Amino acid sequence: MKAGVIGTFEYKFLSGGSGETYDIGRMIGKQLKRGDIVCLMGELGTGKTMLTKGLAAGSGVKDYVTSPSFKLINEYKGRIKFYHFDLYRLSGISDVAELGYREYFYGNGITVIEWAGKMRKWLPEQRIDVFMAGSGETLRRIRICSPRELKIKKS
Repeated sequence: MKAGVIGTFEYKFLSGGSGETYDIGRMIGKQLKRGDIVCLMGELGTGKTMLTKGLAAGSGVKDYVTSPSFKLINEYKGRIKFYHFDLYRLSGISDVAELGYREYFYGNGITVIEWAGKMRKWLPEQRIDVFMAGSGETLRRIRICSPRELKIKKS
């Protein structure tokens, strides 16, 4: 999947474990703004949920963040509302339309979407794309493409 916007800022990280993945998410989460959409892409076990937990913490969410695999969407209160989509169990493209995704995308919160490729057709151009690879005990490669500059350390 191409990055959301031509001329994006790109950041690359190697994460040695879940703690580092969480910290990368927290650094980004501190800079997220109302209306931001973060699209997470990667195979099962690449750390998408751990990154989401960091994004939520950086956004001021105090609750324990879990994967909404059976509900598809969890909502949290932070400095800005935080919406967490997990589309792993989505059975078909028509299910995406039924989610009421527009209310989240164009509302007053931050939206994070795990398995964002499943709704590629509806993703807005202005978004932050996060591509994740690697699993198990190996290093994870994280590439972030953002339409604006983020103050995060490159690896």
